[in-house]
Amino acid sequence: MESSVRTTPEPGHSLMAAAAFAVAVLATALVGGSAAAGSGDVYARLDLPAWAPPSWLFSPVWIALYVLIGVAGWLVWRAAGTQGAMVFLAVYTLQLLLNAAWTPLFFGAGLYGLAFADIVLLAVAVAVTLLLAWRHSRTAALLLAPYLAWVCFAAALNAAIWAAN
Repeated sequence: MESSVRTTPEPGHSLMAAAAFAVAVLATALVGGSAAAGSGDVYARLDLPAWAPPSWLFSPVWIALYVLIGVAGWLVWRAAGTQGAMVFLAVYTLQLLLNAAWTPLFFGAGLYGLAFADIVLLAVAVAVTLLLAWRHSRTAALLLAPYLAWVCFAAALNAAIWAAN
């Protein structure tokens, strides 16, 4: 009797995993969102570079990025499974933690230098996450590319704000 190897998870497991990725990304967003209360006022008081985006742009960009981050994680899990994606999942979790830490550091505590260190580590973690995703799902890796670009831009903005303030 032949045994069949299932390459994609069962629909119920896949739906639960999608929900788990959504919850993890939502938790990250909620930490940042709660620490960002009053961030518009803080941002307006900062000495900003001429190329700094308006404060209203950050929310829609992050909403879109969080959706991409969640879908990318789920796609890698779906392609590789929990065992096959253990390293990816560890780095994915690390980048979510670094992401969640940045807003409290920058806006909550005004620790621009420490926030810069965090976002540099975040950029490295996102780059590694993207490279690890590529092994399992090129679509997932491509979904992470805008996230990496935004984090690199935000790191440059953080550095400019730190230098000017």
